[in-house]
Amino acid sequence: MAKVLLAGESWISSTTEYKGFDSFTSTRLEIGCEKLLDALHGCGHEVTHLLAHDVQRYFPTTMDELDQYDVVLLSDIGSNSLLLSAQVFDQGKAMPNRMALLRDWVKGGGGLMMAGGYLSFGGFEGKAHYAGTPVEQALPVEILPYDDRVESPQGVTPKCVAAGSIADGLGEFPKILGYQKAKPKQGSDVLMTVDDAPLLITGEFGSGRSLAYMSDVAPHWAPEEFMDWSNYGEFFSRCINWLAGKD
Repeated sequence: MAKVLLAGESWISSTTEYKGFDSFTSTRLEIGCEKLLDALHGCGHEVTHLLAHDVQRYFPTTMDELDQYDVVLLSDIGSNSLLLSAQVFDQGKAMPNRMALLRDWVKGGGGLMMAGGYLSFGGFEGKAHYAGTPVEQALPVEILPYDDRVESPQGVTPKCVAAGSIADGLGEFPKILGYQKAKPKQGSDVLMTVDDAPLLITGEFGSGRSLAYMSDVAPHWAPEEFMDWSNYGEFFSRCINWLAGKD
């Protein structure tokens, strides 16, 4: 199938517990994409997961490194982690702009997907900050330069609005609990909507392909019903296959 680099979709939590006079603090690594990783592996894809705290140091800095993959999936990882490598931020050393590198890689034939989350697209309080960046140039949407979240605790149902190899035949999608707003670029294809807002958008960029999925691959926007949906893995596998030109 496809070789995929999934960057992000993990976090480190710190908790302080107070027990009367005393307290103690604990930390733990949490990985939100375990279900997605299992599903993609089950569909035959070879996926390398770069944890969010490793993106700054280990995300590819050369075209040769990116060429090891068919698809790069950015999920809940802000633009600063791509821009501010350890050499730049810690040592004040000039390094390649990895967002420009990623854009050029897609233009040359690579596949890029961004999934929604609090540090995707515009993001929580605009902190993901992809508007106006080279990554935005490669994606099929114009990203809002501010907090672009739409919280939907009541649940909203994704709808297919155009035929295509990704969502056709998968039946009714389970409800999701939120998404992000963005404006589809001219020439892109809106395949799915939610609340009449674009949810799944695809496009061509140079010789490559890009895809924006405006909701999360994991909780909380992807609730238990979505994660347990029989076509959860098939849907995201089709996204990967389309990006890799294997549709």
